[in-house]
Amino acid sequence: MKVCAYEALEPDVGVAALVKGKQVALFRLSDGTLYAVGNRDPFSGLQSMARGVVGLRDGMPFVAAPRGREIFDLTTGRCTDDPTMELHSYQVRVVDGTIEVCVNVRN
Repeated sequence: MKVCAYEALEPDVGVAALVKGKQVALFRLSDGTLYAVGNRDPFSGLQSMARGVVGLRDGMPFVAAPRGREIFDLTTGRCTDDPTMELHSYQVRVVDGTIEVCVNVRN
């Protein structure tokens, strides 16, 4: 589903989007890569992951939860601090300058 223009995203700053009824946290890293994960922080229950700190740790792109600072791998959605917790991870691509996110309604 079309979400926004690629150029509308600031590098290393998350944005929340509603895609087919799902809250998604969308990130454009400074190297241009895109990631989309669930916006719900599994630790706090808040829809806040888009406000998390984004960075790289040992080459792994991550987002740190805004409240507890737990680290999530943006490529898989898995929490590196607690492997039993994870974010939904969504496919994302750019088509003609527009970001599209694939959300399976069963997620």
